[in-house]
Amino acid sequence: MLVLFETPAGFALFKVLDEGKLSAVDDLWKEFSTSESARQIVKLKAFSKFENTTEALSAATFLIDGKPTKALRKFLRAHCDGETLAVADSKLGNVIKEKLQIDCVHNNTVMELMRGLRSQLTELISGLPVQDLAPMSLGLAHSLSRYKLKFSPDKVDTMIIQAIGLLDDLDKELNTYAMRVREWYGWHFPELAKIVQDNILYAKVVKLMGSRDNAAKLDFSEILLEEVEMELKEASMISMGTEVSELDLMNIRELCDQVLALSEYRAQLYDYLKSRMNTIAPNLTALVGELVGARLIAHGGSLLNLAKQPGSTVQILGAEKALFRALKTKHPTPKYGLIYHASLIGQAPPKLKGKISRSLAAKTALAIRYDALGDSPDNSMGLENRAKLEARLRNLEGRELGKSAGSTKGKPMIEAYDKDRKKGAGALITAAKAYNPSADSTLGRTTVTAVDHQDEEFLKRSKREAEEPTLTTEAGEEATEKKKKKKKNVEIQDADQQNNEDSVVEPEEEDKKEKKKKKKKHSKTEADLEIEDSHTEQEAGETKKKKKRKHTETEEEETEGSKKKEKKKKKKKNNE
Repeated sequence: MLVLFETPAGFALFKVLDEGKLSAVDDLWKEFSTSESARQIVKLKAFSKFENTTEALSAATFLIDGKPTKALRKFLRAHCDGETLAVADSKLGNVIKEKLQIDCVHNNTVMELMRGLRSQLTELISGLPVQDLAPMSLGLAHSLSRYKLKFSPDKVDTMIIQAIGLLDDLDKELNTYAMRVREWYGWHFPELAKIVQDNILYAKVVKLMGSRDNAAKLDFSEILLEEVEMELKEASMISMGTEVSELDLMNIRELCDQVLALSEYRAQLYDYLKSRMNTIAPNLTALVGELVGARLIAHGGSLLNLAKQPGSTVQILGAEKALFRALKTKHPTPKYGLIYHASLIGQAPPKLKGKISRSLAAKTALAIRYDALGDSPDNSMGLENRAKLEARLRNLEGRELGKSAGSTKGKPMIEAYDKDRKKGAGALITAAKAYNPSADSTLGRTTVTAVDHQDEEFLKRSKREAEEPTLTTEAGEEATEKKKKKKKNVEIQDADQQNNEDSVVEPEEEDKKEKKKKKKKHSKTEADLEIEDSHTEQEAGETKKKKKRKHTETEEEETEGSKKKEKKKKKKKNNE
């Protein structure tokens, strides 16, 4: 029985001298406690040395994948004729058995034997001291780590960075060229710009048609729809554009060729970018798409640098200028950067974009680390996280009435609100206010409760003025005497109002309390309207007397003169 053992210096092949001792697996470690006892069980049969670090690195990567190198196959063919081979990896043993027809063994006994060989490796292999083996192991481990993380051909993200940069430049140039074609050909056929909206179709139509006079003879069925084609031919007959020469049309067609060539190359470049993104970052692509994922990688510098960033940084990546401006001016910081263009955030309503962007950034950070440092090339993690985010979005939008994640509230009682809901486009949840007919009743009322505050003040003023003629004899008396007499007659006026109107006017303190209530009422009762009508008739004559007393004698003469002029004008009109 032979044992295949891998070392940083090369492959070693050991011959098992006493296979009977291998039956006691639990006590096998005791046989390797010393170098003398280990030499009695195993013996070095052959050793294949690595020529340089590159060969050691390639051999290690092949063994990780469970594949033997060409040098290992030659080594085993030369020394394993008719022998059973013990290996540390069952996958490697199966490949050796299929290709080299060598029986391989992998069990617990073999693993204990490998552990014992590792403990006495420097004693069993001559010319391999401990001081040389440790640096060799460390150097090979570092080389293997760098190779797997950076130098793997499947993890080269430089191509993605260059491709997305070129794609953005192509979009700008293509848009510039297309606008130039529209502006240039618009002098000859301006109506075509409104008929054909797409830039690529516009360039194809211009290239095929040339002069607008040829539109009626040509067939555009391969490019345009039938309705658009008919509209184009009708517009060409009545176009207001200027005539252009054949040389001008030739240059316009060459520009159209450039536009079409750029569009074809852009489509080809997008397919290339899509395939590279699905290979290098499949989970990131499943979450945010090819373009957004590629822009994140380009902005971060590399996939590995992006994997070192937390979710909060990934969320606002691309909005650094707005972030620092907000911090400087003490305004709210931005909620999203490049990740805003992901389809999940586009589906969310404006109020929920912040929450969804935060959740998507957290899942995106996990997907980036899984793609950069993981070994699995599939996108199962990204698809699973996308499904969770879509479910969370539905919960936030209220499409599902079940419990949301992290919430202790149960289902809302929608039935309690549906009983008052109206049907139709302008549906309201709150019930409409009903009219109260009891407010129309006037029986049992002893006070005037529905008169507006302004009307009451107007009534008080007019009644006080009605008493003034009895208290004053001349219009030229001093104002101080009038004020004293008004104060003395306040009580007399209140008593007269109660006798004449059979109504009670409440004190000023109660009036202030009723002001708030009366402002809410928008309709007057029938009794209040009758009181207002009766008072307005009495006040009509009294207000005239007040105005005459307040005006001076000069003002009275002016008013009389104006009245005479108006009478003369009326007489003239009647005579005419």
